[in-house]
Amino acid sequence: MDLATTWKRAVAGDAGFGPITRCEVDTQCNVVGEIPGWAPEDLDFASAKDAHNWNAQFVHLTMHVCRDALAHAGLEMNDITGPRTACMIGSALNGSDAMRAATLALESGRGHRISPFLLPNLCGNLPGGKAGILCGFTGLSLSPQGACASGNHAIGIGARLISRGDVDFVLAGGAEMPVVPEIVLGFANMNATIKIRPQDRAHGDWAQASRPFSEDRRGFVLAEGAAALVLAAEDAVTAHGLHPLAEVLGVGWTSDAYHFTKPNPETIVRSMRMAIEDADLAPQDIDYVNAHGTSTPKGDQAEAQCLREVFGDLLPQLPVSSNKSQLGHTLGASAAIEAVLTVESMRKGVLLPTINNIPDPNLDDLDVVPNESRACQVELALSDSFGFGGTNCCIVFRGA
Repeated sequence: MDLATTWKRAVAGDAGFGPITRCEVDTQCNVVGEIPGWAPEDLDFASAKDAHNWNAQFVHLTMHVCRDALAHAGLEMNDITGPRTACMIGSALNGSDAMRAATLALESGRGHRISPFLLPNLCGNLPGGKAGILCGFTGLSLSPQGACASGNHAIGIGARLISRGDVDFVLAGGAEMPVVPEIVLGFANMNATIKIRPQDRAHGDWAQASRPFSEDRRGFVLAEGAAALVLAAEDAVTAHGLHPLAEVLGVGWTSDAYHFTKPNPETIVRSMRMAIEDADLAPQDIDYVNAHGTSTPKGDQAEAQCLREVFGDLLPQLPVSSNKSQLGHTLGASAAIEAVLTVESMRKGVLLPTINNIPDPNLDDLDVVPNESRACQVELALSDSFGFGGTNCCIVFRGA
């Protein structure tokens, strides 16, 4: 699915959820967000043999979104731009699907069917490296491993590389293909993902499964996806005739030193404030917050409390919405996808909704843009992302 289609469906309030088709899993956590029609062998640069050997699907997915991002930006790779272009594509789980395929082959006595590229398939940096082969960039290429904040880490590191003068361009983003039984069951067993029981309103209506900040939220919806943004130095934009869509104005990043899954409000608040201060702004300058908003009871409550700490009495007038209500949680890709949608919101003058919302009395000071998209001019937006291990990264964007 491309950006134009994703945006159109998002504005319409659609959700991309359905029953698992990638594998068979015996669990009530059987609703996910899968990329419609995804088949690596259908890509013009991947043969059936490529799809077999490179069976960590985030490899081809990264190649696809990087090539699309460069085309969307109108940036051609050549002898001048290629060496000055870096790639930062993060992931939380890397090639876990490739390891699963290898394990199944070994257990069934077909070790000879294990991909000869198994080890490269497991490397976080390989998707960016393969994208470089496809597209022709030769600057620094690595994979920021910041769990569910990986995409924002990629954007932040990329912006810093450009400000130092190390490169002129950065492909920054994230990619994740986590719908394999072990991952699905792992999240289910830690009570992180929603269990669709007969009495749940999502039973028979998959679209209602993810409901951040809603009174009846009961866990996130696991999803797959990817996004890449092209970051560029201001003088390079002018020199190459590019058209900027937004600016990375501030970056704030912290770690919790607290717990491997429970958030630490103190360090989350510090990451938000750091991003705003790095942008040389004050909280009252922010027009919109793209929330982490996973749809877990404790996570959403903790994020709301952090927003209260940062914005105080301003919060009730500040729109705060969660794209995960429509897209689910794409782990290491989520922050990158949400960054793209934040930029589109600023460009189009439309705030995407938090769908499936039933007001929570404990969160009645949040304007979550409930259920329907809203016309709204946004110049300055804060996009928040937090991950397992206590890693936090927030970005302030300014519209072009």
